[in-house]
Amino acid sequence: MTDSEKLTKSKDIIAYLAEQFPECFSISGDAKPLKIGIFEDLAARLADDDKVSKTRLRTALRHYTNSWRYLRSVKVGSQRVNLAGEPVAAVEEEHQQHAQETLKESRAKAAERKKAQGGTNDGDKTNSEQKKRRTEKARPPKRATAKPHKVAKPKAPKLKDVELSALSVGQQVQVKAGQSPMPGVIVEIDRDDVQVRLNNGLTMKVKAENVFLTANA
Repeated sequence: MTDSEKLTKSKDIIAYLAEQFPECFSISGDAKPLKIGIFEDLAARLADDDKVSKTRLRTALRHYTNSWRYLRSVKVGSQRVNLAGEPVAAVEEEHQQHAQETLKESRAKAAERKKAQGGTNDGDKTNSEQKKRRTEKARPPKRATAKPHKVAKPKAPKLKDVELSALSVGQQVQVKAGQSPMPGVIVEIDRDDVQVRLNNGLTMKVKAENVFLTANA
């Protein structure tokens, strides 16, 4: 098999897994919680399969388990399954809680992206500004009063880029996954992916280019 026949897209790899292990993976409908450590089982079963590399398999599996459809399936009372679809362990409370928090965060990010893509209607903005100016003209002049003391907002930490080779497990970093950086600690480094445990308790994987150090670090 040539390199051109290898599966490189996560969507194609997930479809291939659903074809090879239909009792475990699916591409539509309700998903099943997967056995913890199922990546090692997949890597062993597909060791001689030239269609899927180990690196691509890991990325596709992460994509599958971070999907909304899968996260909704991780509920207490549900059973985790192995590649044959056989129940092997019950979903625990902490796993359900982590899945719900991840789902909530993912939905919030999607809403932010949708809002950002919506833009602003220039006509509405102009009409609003004109109405504001007319209202201000109609008001009597205000008497001078002492301005209230403004409380300074905490400044966001200054970030500096860092090479992947300079990162290490246990290192304090800043993760830029949204508009504001979030502090955390590196718990795993896998090629160009970095797994960070945030100070709020959540654990997430991001690309190395989204990991920074504070300027004084």
